[in-house]
Amino acid sequence: MENGVLIRLQGVSKAFDGETVLENVSLDIHDKEFITLLGPSGCGKTTTLRIIGGFETPDTGDVFFDGVRINDVPPYKRLVNTVFQKYALFPHLNVYENVAFGLRLKKLPEAEIKAKVQEMLAMVNLKGFERRHVTTLSGGQQQRVAIARALVNRPRVLLLDEPLGALDLKLRKDMQNELKKIQRQTGITFIYVTHDQEEALSMSDTVVVMADGKIQQIGTPVDIYNEPVNAFVADFIGESNILDGTMLADCKVRFSNHIFDCVDSGFGKGELVDVVIRPEDVDVVPLERGMLSGTVSSVTFKGDYYEIIVDVDGFKWMLETSDFVGVDQRIGLSIDPDAIHVMKRSEYSDTFGDYSTFSEEMDHLSDVTEEDAT
Repeated sequence: MENGVLIRLQGVSKAFDGETVLENVSLDIHDKEFITLLGPSGCGKTTTLRIIGGFETPDTGDVFFDGVRINDVPPYKRLVNTVFQKYALFPHLNVYENVAFGLRLKKLPEAEIKAKVQEMLAMVNLKGFERRHVTTLSGGQQQRVAIARALVNRPRVLLLDEPLGALDLKLRKDMQNELKKIQRQTGITFIYVTHDQEEALSMSDTVVVMADGKIQQIGTPVDIYNEPVNAFVADFIGESNILDGTMLADCKVRFSNHIFDCVDSGFGKGELVDVVIRPEDVDVVPLERGMLSGTVSSVTFKGDYYEIIVDVDGFKWMLETSDFVGVDQRIGLSIDPDAIHVMKRSEYSDTFGDYSTFSEEMDHLSDVTEEDAT
């Protein structure tokens, strides 16, 4: 296994009905890694998962498993199991028999089957549920049965396609912790697909951000959040203020008609750039101490902080602050050099980052809801 790489996608492309859904995707997945494919609907993440599982064949490019090309190997011959969002449990079988199903196909001795099934049910916290019918279980319990059934054969890789999508928020959080724990316990490589940024950041060793059939960025959750490579990644992972800037020199950038110290270098002098500033990284200060100033246009209480929209020379910023400010109040903004992240311009520049549509969208949504109710 070269450098611990278990699965390698090399130049993989795929089209359906003439429409490209994956374009020249290359990706290394390491043994025992928890890797998440993250992106909006239609970005190609599920197609990538299905190609790894053998449910789709790439039009061009290759898939390697442990150094061996597996493009034409059918799913049942791959050391890979899949957990789908719909669970796909056998309704006529109880919990025990659902989990034992794959082992029975292998014709293992009954004592061995029993030991393995009980080990798995203990791992997913379903001890004592052996005789329950799956149709009587909650969504979260059914999900645990599906995971136990997928893991009992000890695959090298587990593919998880939006597996928590049908669960409510609290259960999702519990299952996220559970899955991370199971992955560490078993040492099985988990390849996880989601459009939920928080889920990806909290669970993964590595996050692969996808858009428009291409990989935009691969990195640790901290890298992806703090060092996004383009405006798409910055906008998709959390909230971001994305502004047009000009690099004046190393560690000097101009945006919002002000020159700021930053920590970025290596850009051309006078190069047009995208500047990202996270809402939590802006300090609200008295007007006279502000590097920038603006007028508060909306305030939303979020529990442990206020989310405020501030109009700075016609550009709407989003800020998160523990200090209460009032609508129409004039405030100063202060930004530390290490809170400023400079990125090269890309095809996604000028499409994200201004919150001028934010309150209008909310108003529109409330209009629609009222209409629906009448």
